[in-house]
Amino acid sequence: MNENRIKRNELLGQRIIKGLEARNMEGYYVNTKEEALKKALELIPENSKVAWGGSVTIEEIGLKQAICKGKYKEFNRDTAKNQEEKRAMELAAYDCDYFLTSANAITEDGVIVNIDGFANRVSAIAFGPKNVLMIVGMNKVAKDLDSAVLRAQNEAAPINAQRFHPDTPCMKTGTCFLCKVPDTLCCQYLITRYSKIPKRIKIILVNEEIGF
Repeated sequence: MNENRIKRNELLGQRIIKGLEARNMEGYYVNTKEEALKKALELIPENSKVAWGGSVTIEEIGLKQAICKGKYKEFNRDTAKNQEEKRAMELAAYDCDYFLTSANAITEDGVIVNIDGFANRVSAIAFGPKNVLMIVGMNKVAKDLDSAVLRAQNEAAPINAQRFHPDTPCMKTGTCFLCKVPDTLCCQYLITRYSKIPKRIKIILVNEEIGF
């Protein structure tokens, strides 16, 4: 990465962290995926109950894999034998110590935007788990709330559509039409502007393009 972009991102990252702190959240800034993984594991004590929502980011930095191999009690939906077991794991996530996820966008002053289909991810961010740990690449930073919502709709959602192949306009065109079709991925919007519980939400900003 160009040294000027690195410097700019570091300065912007510190501004975002100040914004998060003003919103009763906790922020960290690292330069690489490897540093992000190390910091995440420092924050999660061994023997913690850990769950996660669908997130390419936590897989890209190796966090999901590290939790499954480590000394943790994980609720891994991928191992569920059927829908009933999967649902039980999703419900157990609300009582876990750490819920791992990312953000679809974050503003320069620390407001977090997420869009969800079934809402297991956004509902856990909003309430339940004792701690929420988000890994967020600097590629997800938007100027303000309007820009963050547009990023979530027009970039994150259409790329997610390529993962899941729903019968939606964004799957076919690459852009959002605010559709109301049965396969829509954009059912629930969560805007996190403040944490009622101090430092419950922790964000590790990563100076790399990870997730989408």
